[in-house]
Amino acid sequence: QVQLVESGGGLVQAGGSLRLSCAASGRTFSSYFMGWFRQAPGKEREFVATISRSGGDTDYADSVKGRFTISRDNAKNTAYLQMNSLKPEDTAVYYCAADQDSFLYSSSWHEYRYWGQGTQVTVSS
Repeated sequence: QVQLVESGGGLVQAGGSLRLSCAASGRTFSSYFMGWFRQAPGKEREFVATISRSGGDTDYADSVKGRFTISRDNAKNTAYLQMNSLKPEDTAVYYCAADQDSFLYSSSWHEYRYWGQGTQVTVSS
C-alpha cells in the first residue's frame, strides 16, 4: 500500500505556472504507475495526465496537452505536474493517484486504488 500527499497548489493569474508534487510513502514507488486527475465544483472527476513506472511513457488529456508536463523521480518517491499557461478553466482540486496493476498507465480513475487528499488550484482571469 502507498500513501500519497499532494502539495504545490495555490492561486495564480491566467497565463501563470504552478508545479504540483505528489510525495509517496514506502519503498516501492517505482512499481506504481501514476496519474493526475482534477475535479471542479459541480463537475465530474477528470483525467489530466498519467505516467508509467519508469517515467518513459506519458499520456495527457487534450485540454492540457502542450501546457502540462507529468514527470516522476523514483529516487525521491515523488511525481510532479508542471502546469504552464494556466487558464481559469484549469481551476479545480487536483489529485494524484497510484496503482500497481498490469497496465502501463491509465487515464481512467477507476483503475486507481490509491489517492491523495487533493490540492486546490485556482486560476484568476
